[in-house]
Amino acid sequence: MTKRVVRIEGSQIVRTAWYAECQKNQAANIGGHAVDGCREFMAGGQEGTDASLSCAACGCHRNFHRRVVETGVVGDSSSVN
Repeated sequence: MTKRVVRIEGSQIVRTAWYAECQKNQAANIGGHAVDGCREFMAGGQEGTDASLSCAACGCHRNFHRRVVETGVVGDSSSVN
């Protein structure tokens, strides 16, 4: 999971990204469409290693999983005039 914080005049925008179901087409070589049913990316190793980019459940690269970004604003309400 990736977390990014952006500060804007007393408040912070926090973006958290995670990876949902695998969308790799397993039957592309025969002209069909079939996905493996993996519901969520689980890193296959420690963060920062090559293994962390492979899913432990389905073996696919993280890029095949749908990326979901959640955005939230954290701020100090006393700065409002």
